[in-house]
Amino acid sequence: MTTRREFLRGGAAAAATGIVFCSCGLLKSVHAQGTGRQTLPVMVGGKRVKTIDVHCHCHFHEAGALLGADADKLQLPPVNGAPEAFIEVEKRLAAMDSQALDMEVLSINPFWYDRDRDLAAKIVQIQNEKLAELCALKPDRFAAFASLTLQAPDLAVQELETAVKKQGLKGAAIGDVVNGVEFSDPKFHPVWAKAEELGVPLFIHPQGIPELNKRLAGNGWLGNTIANPLGTTIALSHLIFEGTFDRFPGLKVIAAHGGGFLPSYADRSDHACLVGPKGCNPDMKLKKQPTEYLKQIYFDSLIFSPEAIRHLVAQVGASQVVVGSDYPYPWEMNPVAPILATASLSDDEKADILGRTAAKLFNVQA
Repeated sequence: MTTRREFLRGGAAAAATGIVFCSCGLLKSVHAQGTGRQTLPVMVGGKRVKTIDVHCHCHFHEAGALLGADADKLQLPPVNGAPEAFIEVEKRLAAMDSQALDMEVLSINPFWYDRDRDLAAKIVQIQNEKLAELCALKPDRFAAFASLTLQAPDLAVQELETAVKKQGLKGAAIGDVVNGVEFSDPKFHPVWAKAEELGVPLFIHPQGIPELNKRLAGNGWLGNTIANPLGTTIALSHLIFEGTFDRFPGLKVIAAHGGGFLPSYADRSDHACLVGPKGCNPDMKLKKQPTEYLKQIYFDSLIFSPEAIRHLVAQVGASQVVVGSDYPYPWEMNPVAPILATASLSDDEKADILGRTAAKLFNVQA
């Protein structure tokens, strides 16, 4: 397997010619996107902007110790950058500096939803304590989303309150479904109510769609390329169409990977029940058009190009977009550049996306 260091070294050499190759046989022109390397401090319109990455990951060995033989499989997937999820502070800070990022909001992708309540609760407890310790060590550089035992909503409510009120965490990271149960299910309403009461965001990160594994087999890592964005698309669509956002109008949700496919084809949602009313519940009366709910969802910028960011902003508004990189996984090693290169954005809109919106969401100094 290519190590992250080898990947980056090869990418740097290729970038000198304007081309980056990947093992799938794909290529893209870096210079054509105008994504030159940025450095701290980032300036927009002559003013300093605090850059905040809301989508970056970590793991803790102490939590993995509870998993026995499953630890490596769940915490160290066979992808580039996986070992660096176990943070060495100075190395992570150096990486952030190289990406022109002032702050990371850390999260841990859920791997405990299928574990029994007690084991999952212990994993979550360890992770939230470790996240709080890390953030306290470098409060100007790190913030974090809490983990939740979401398969036990009553416990998740307690964990979220403790994380926010006592541990200083900034919300919670959740998957896109819990053991086949969609987030729109009433069993999760107490969790959404608590997040709304606390005024903290929930970061939705997909976990793939195992039931599609047969169709997604083959070249191109389609289990991630297609299934991850699709998982987010499905989760958000249920929250819209089942009336969850109507029930919790103050609920703040951040969707990873630009919200999946939903913002790219959102207008179809406005027509579905008109064309096929038998596929819709006549008793479900939404307060707004489905596309209007996108304007109350936040979306990370991990969609790679200025044109993709332009389209996302046109659909949801610049006020709803925040920076995301997926670090340490090398999806976007220069997350600031595509935003600065989006010519359709004003300086104020660029500054909002780069950090001002996230600073308000997480109540940190901008």
